[in-house]
Amino acid sequence: MNFINTSKINYCKRCLYSSLHPLGLILDEEGICSGCRVHEEKNFLDWDIRWKKLQQLTSSYKVNNGKTYDCIVPVTGGNDSYYILHIVKKRLGLNPLLVTYNKYFNTPLGIRNLANLRIRFNCDILFQNVNPESVKKITRSTLREFGSIYWPCLAGQSVFPVQIAVKFKIPLIIWGAHQGLEQVGMFSHENDVEMTRWYRKNHDLLGREADDLLSIFDTLNEDDIWQYRYPDDASLNSIGVRGIYLGNYVRWDPKAQHELMIKEYGYLAARFNRTFDTYDHVDCYNFMFLHDWLKYIKHGYSKVTDHACREIRHGRLTRSHASFLVEKYQKQPVLHIDKFCEWLNIKHSSLNFILNTHKNPNFHFDNSYYSSKLLEKNRFNSPIETEELSFLSHSKLDDDEESRYVTIGKGYP
Repeated sequence: MNFINTSKINYCKRCLYSSLHPLGLILDEEGICSGCRVHEEKNFLDWDIRWKKLQQLTSSYKVNNGKTYDCIVPVTGGNDSYYILHIVKKRLGLNPLLVTYNKYFNTPLGIRNLANLRIRFNCDILFQNVNPESVKKITRSTLREFGSIYWPCLAGQSVFPVQIAVKFKIPLIIWGAHQGLEQVGMFSHENDVEMTRWYRKNHDLLGREADDLLSIFDTLNEDDIWQYRYPDDASLNSIGVRGIYLGNYVRWDPKAQHELMIKEYGYLAARFNRTFDTYDHVDCYNFMFLHDWLKYIKHGYSKVTDHACREIRHGRLTRSHASFLVEKYQKQPVLHIDKFCEWLNIKHSSLNFILNTHKNPNFHFDNSYYSSKLLEKNRFNSPIETEELSFLSHSKLDDDEESRYVTIGKGYP
């Protein structure tokens, strides 16, 4: 890894992202990043026209004989799933087939939210449960080789909908917002960018497809990785599979959308100790904790920076206030490590050794923020703080270090 003079890193003058963003980010002559510039489109695009374009696009996929589904919608027990379904079913009038990949890091709240979503929107849903022993083997490999515990989750969530589209001959997949567009302005809304194999491999999967994980120096084999293999072009083209992003046609604002979903459909949020956002990834014990810590030690920033930049762009935080929040939250302890070590059957000392091998030497990290135990409960953000930021919360994420992942959730009464 090349060393960088961190004193010369260029930061956007509007948000908190730097030119080292892993998705790629451009600063213009005024020092404003491409992500902020593309976000400006939200304020001048004619969203009525964009909506009519979406209606016209999706209307051709409606099936009137009732023998199949109009589209596929990937869902989880967190994030934007409720709002995507609200748009797809309530506003566009489509009949979707829901698909979800079991990440095995499930929280009880995530299981509840997913069951409630299925009930409230009255949709059929398919679950993919990959052999957990294979998932563990892959996780060990990707953690060791390139510092990711989330490769199986990202691979499964992005490939299972495409596999089902081919298998059941349902060509249209509807996603929420495009990460590259929303964060770094990789595309304009007017590009109408769609799902691609290239973006999935190079960004979602850190440049590694399933077959790239196979090596004579590893224990992984065909039986472990075949369910993560993307369909070939001939299969995709024969069905006409395409994946569109609603964020190109609807003014995307996760905070406002979640609060509408809480009011209309009973989505439940939870407080985290490493960010002020209470809506994202409440379905996972690792995304805001160990996964977030890996992001921090590899790239020098954590998920709270993403949340802060988003809120700056929407005009709900000043840059100085956002900087204060980032400094505060990214220093909070990493929880639920015991659960991960038990699940993967790895010692804390071994995990810590692996984490240290992936630390970016260009940044300084205080290991006191990483712990295998539940540390200092009073360091959690308080309800008063989240109320001041106008983020709703219904509970803390499970703080019980004795509990385990909900590997299979059967539903919620």
